Amino acid sequence: MALVEAHRLGDGASGRNGGQLGTGQRAWAEELEAELGLTRARALFDLAEEAKAHLLEFSRVNGIDIDYMPGQMSVAHKKRYVAGYRAHAEIMANRFAYPFVSFMDAAETAERLGSRHYFGGVRDTGTGHVHPLKLLLGTARVAAGNGARLFERTMATNVAAVGGKVRVTTATGTITAAKALIAVNAHGGDLEPQSAAHVMPIGSFIGATAPLPKDSPVLPGGESVDDSRFVIRYFRRTKDRRLLFGGREVYSARNPGDIHVSIRRQIAEIYPSLADVEITHAWGGFVGITLPRRPFVREVMPNVISAGGYSGHGVILSSFVGRLYAEAITGRRDRLKLFEELNIPPFPGGRRFRAPLLFLALNWFALRDRI
Repeated sequence: MALVEAHRLGDGASGRNGGQLGTGQRAWAEELEAELGLTRARALFDLAEEAKAHLLEFSRVNGIDIDYMPGQMSVAHKKRYVAGYRAHAEIMANRFAYPFVSFMDAAETAERLGSRHYFGGVRDTGTGHVHPLKLLLGTARVAAGNGARLFERTMATNVAAVGGKVRVTTATGTITAAKALIAVNAHGGDLEPQSAAHVMPIGSFIGATAPLPKDSPVLPGGESVDDSRFVIRYFRRTKDRRLLFGGREVYSARNPGDIHVSIRRQIAEIYPSLADVEITHAWGGFVGITLPRRPFVREVMPNVISAGGYSGHGVILSSFVGRLYAEAITGRRDRLKLFEELNIPPFPGGRRFRAPLLFLALNWFALRDRI
């Protein structure tokens, strides 16, 4: 097996994301049920739960220190959303056999966050958060140790099905294989047109503070957090006590030069005592999204499958889709088909107008988050 990577391993979102594992798919299970029916929604939920267990077991068996910390909270930034969070906890236990989600009222939410900024939410003790780059590099080490050939700084410029084989062209040579997986997510560019039409790169920005005091009231239980905004805010404490905070309210085609200013302002909204906190690290990058926020998995040409568009849920789903792909090429494709059969429409506007249209849409949703 050969892997070609245009830059360094982990240079994209796989190595510098927020590290939250999440539970289930990107959408809540009851949202999938409303659209797909209970049987299909349960199958997708169970598959994602297997993905979570696989990630943790793979790391344990292979001695990868991923800085795992348990617990995640999802919180409501508007009071009218609280009833939905209460119902979600009951649905997860009763309809999806997942007993680890509990409802939090405003008082419990404030205590567990160390902030009164939110109105309620749920706490999930069946998941947690990790150090994504440690996971990525550990996975690469295991792959190399099992015979995979990893070529960094080797950009694929063309993928073609030729004579029953797949030919991948790079600036320095050509690889011929029986099958190929395109797993470039937000960084596909013009490599393959179907993937480009269905997976859109959007900017995501994160800042890390200086280590907080040991007695800091911020997230005393160590859980990660995501909130109810469409332009989501997500944050967690790292093992060295830094607050890692992600989210921006203005999206553009270029990384801004003032990431730390925007991140500090958002931190101060939730934690006023941290208004002057030092942001020691700030970075941006691109993640791949699809219109319905579900993975895009398709056979885009004979013997070539493309997978991406995890829409912020790629920590658990991306590597597990790799496992399902391995099952598929050895003759068992039924589980990968659960993703292949999802309805993922292309972005409107074509190559010329889809980025401006998405820019307008995201800023519209950012405005709705504030009103």
